[in-house]
Amino acid sequence: MIAPTPNRIGFGDAGAQFNVYIANRPPMTEYASLQTVQPLDGGEIEAINRACGNGWRKVFNVYAKLLFALDKTQFGFSQQATSWQQFRDRYLLQRHSNTALRFNAPQLDDIESNVHIIAGRTHAKTLLEAGLPAQLHWLNNEFAVDKYNQLLVCPYFDYRQLNNEKLVFLARLIKALDE
Repeated sequence: MIAPTPNRIGFGDAGAQFNVYIANRPPMTEYASLQTVQPLDGGEIEAINRACGNGWRKVFNVYAKLLFALDKTQFGFSQQATSWQQFRDRYLLQRHSNTALRFNAPQLDDIESNVHIIAGRTHAKTLLEAGLPAQLHWLNNEFAVDKYNQLLVCPYFDYRQLNNEKLVFLARLIKALDE
């Protein structure tokens, strides 16, 4: 069983409404012992991209693209910048951004109006096997929904796995959580 995690671990806004969970963190010394949700500073995403390569660039790009694909009446991310690239560089995962990239299991006891997205079917299955108390309804081989916990599973944040068509589908699923 997954023990309650007193500290949420990751990047971004500790009180974020929009949370994405991935299995790994950037392999950089400064993040190896991270035990909190740490807001990133301007330029830090680009520093991670330079140090860790194209895989992390894809994670951040897909995250920003998803935010811009969301229903604008439900989420105001696209009102803060003129493009997803500008949002990524100026706001994503920073203090008060309302976004977080988490390296821990979702804490489903504090759902309020939060959105929880597990990136990757394998990661989701690992979390479920470890005791994540979710009731996932698999829509297909890649997407699952637990509407009660406002939890979604989608392909990993990579252009090939979560292409534009699938990104639009995920945005629709997020909108449907409120319906």
